[in-house]
Amino acid sequence: MSTNEKTRRYFIKTALTGTAAVSLGGILPGFSAKSYAGIIGANEKVRVAMMGVNARGLALAKNFSLQPNCEINYVCDVDSRAADKCIGIVEKNQKKRPKAEPDFRKALQYKDVDALVIAAPDHWHAPAAIMASQAGKHVYLEKPASHNPNEGEILLATAKKYKNVIQMGNQRRSWPNVAAGIKELHSGIIGRPYFAKTWYTNNRASIGVGNQTAVPQWLNFDLWQGPAPRQAYKDNILHYNWHWFWKWGTGEALNNGTHMVDLARWGLGVDYPTRVTSVGGRFRYKDDWETPDTQTIGIEFANKAMITWEGRSCNGRDSEGDNTGVVFYAEKGSLQIDGGNSYTIYDLDDKVIKQVKNNITIEASSLTSPSQVLDAFHIQNFFSAIKEGAALKSDILSGHQSTLLVQLGNIAQRTGSTLQIDPSNGHILNNAEALKYWRREYQPGWEPKI
Repeated sequence: MSTNEKTRRYFIKTALTGTAAVSLGGILPGFSAKSYAGIIGANEKVRVAMMGVNARGLALAKNFSLQPNCEINYVCDVDSRAADKCIGIVEKNQKKRPKAEPDFRKALQYKDVDALVIAAPDHWHAPAAIMASQAGKHVYLEKPASHNPNEGEILLATAKKYKNVIQMGNQRRSWPNVAAGIKELHSGIIGRPYFAKTWYTNNRASIGVGNQTAVPQWLNFDLWQGPAPRQAYKDNILHYNWHWFWKWGTGEALNNGTHMVDLARWGLGVDYPTRVTSVGGRFRYKDDWETPDTQTIGIEFANKAMITWEGRSCNGRDSEGDNTGVVFYAEKGSLQIDGGNSYTIYDLDDKVIKQVKNNITIEASSLTSPSQVLDAFHIQNFFSAIKEGAALKSDILSGHQSTLLVQLGNIAQRTGSTLQIDPSNGHILNNAEALKYWRREYQPGWEPKI
């Protein structure tokens, strides 16, 4: 019996006995519509347009197209090769061929689109979500919520005005055992938590020095740049390396740090900080990579609590037995959530007092889809919010607050300063140099507006 089949059978069994994550809004990829209806009742399909389907976006498209209460009608990508590949996979999964619409703005005009899924590069996240909201569409927005703090605040105001559903894709908020671990923490099992240590490690290679070349025929580079000021095409930008350029990306801190810093903020029950520091740099290679490959961010809060994030992009040695995770330190012990759907609780003598293991296959080091099955819970929560008004596991306010923490870390890094922060709203105090990074420059005519 395959692992996927075992997983499906396990969840069918637990669903029928009322003990599974059905209560979390979950539905497993690969379930047939008939199976789904037999367990919790089929819902009207949410009609989706996918924006950005090369890597993480392709994984999301696979997952959305396997949900029986979803139908992908449009695939939007500036790379025609990526679009064609995605369309073929989606057609196979949902037995209906979606249409290619290279410019997502056109898809937003169509009546057979209820929601836009955004997995384009970071500089597109908030602007695309704002456009979708203005067009009356719901939004599933991959992390980070924005490229810079100002965009995040514009997005909050947009959501308040248009009252649409916006779910950020920090999927661990919907993973059952992760949520159970946070619940145990909030119950006081180890007393008051006051420090959360988070980390991410990898062995990323050098991106070299790019050469200016002609734009490939398969790429609409002008639309790819979108809101960002224009520059000539180089051969080491696409598709993943844009993460390491400040014009389009936000570095490892927001690429992977957002996930665990979000769990840390959730577990500690904090919103905006009082002080933020950062040390690090591009240490491993001499190339075009601009953001830090080695970084430690410190985030302090008014209630005598703090978060640290350590990122090592070019040295993948594990910390605390995993390449990614969060440990909460409290009055009576500690609680660790690793990269998977599991947690362990220790007393002050480092003795394990409780361990909840994951029972679903996880690939924590995967760049695109660590766990398709678990991520489906987050997708179904999004659908439930649209159809039934269910509470989101990661609404845009929460998403913005977690994104802002690591954005502030990057601003501290880029200015070499300690940031004093207004804990009521997260704004930087008395630092003109740092405030220059609160917003970005835009290509004329592309400035996001409510």
